Amino acid sequence: MKILVLADIHANWTALSAIIHETFDACLFIGDLVEYGVEPIPCIDWVRQHATAAIRGNHDHSVAQRVTPPAGSGFRKLAGETRQQHWSVLSPSHLKYLSRLPVTESITLDGIRFHLVHATPRDPMDEYLADEPNLWRTRLAGISADIVCVGHTHIQFHRDLGECQILNPGSVGQPRDGDSRAAYAVINNGQVELKRVEYDIDDTVAKLHTAGLSSDCIDLAEAVLRSGGRL
Repeated sequence: MKILVLADIHANWTALSAIIHETFDACLFIGDLVEYGVEPIPCIDWVRQHATAAIRGNHDHSVAQRVTPPAGSGFRKLAGETRQQHWSVLSPSHLKYLSRLPVTESITLDGIRFHLVHATPRDPMDEYLADEPNLWRTRLAGISADIVCVGHTHIQFHRDLGECQILNPGSVGQPRDGDSRAAYAVINNGQVELKRVEYDIDDTVAKLHTAGLSSDCIDLAEAVLRSGGRL
């Protein structure tokens, strides 16, 4: 069985389009369909149609619950401006889908027990934890799973902790590990493979320019996309 694992698409349909050529038998989505990019509709539609299981990320929650964008600059401002843009284009059906995504999910596929959570089990929406095995062991206490799938950091890694494996497929739409290519993972007959694929960043940037964002938000988004998050 071939399982496609995706996270942190962030309304970047061009990046997602470069990945979905992969054949798969099941798809797991680990949260954050929206914000930072400006094409939420095709991203939501694709995941809604193809994901075997999908969970909610912090940005999905903010859009669905109409959380007032915070004041600030940088990523906060970019999230806020794209949130406003999303509210102008998303249908009630799209917002309902985001609002009904579970915060965590457990599912067994091909005899493998998966636990899905966007950030960490201790703080499913907001805690940032990269590839730090000892800290992950404390966070996974009480979780019965063979593979725990996470996202949120936009940094791709796979770690065998002995009692279970932790998998972050990386970010489809806004990688932050110094590699600008769209990131994802494939689990084929139980074997985890971390993968990357080139996509047309120029196309994504051009779409940002047509969405009514401020110039400083466009500049930040472009810099992050082109550098793989290494500003």
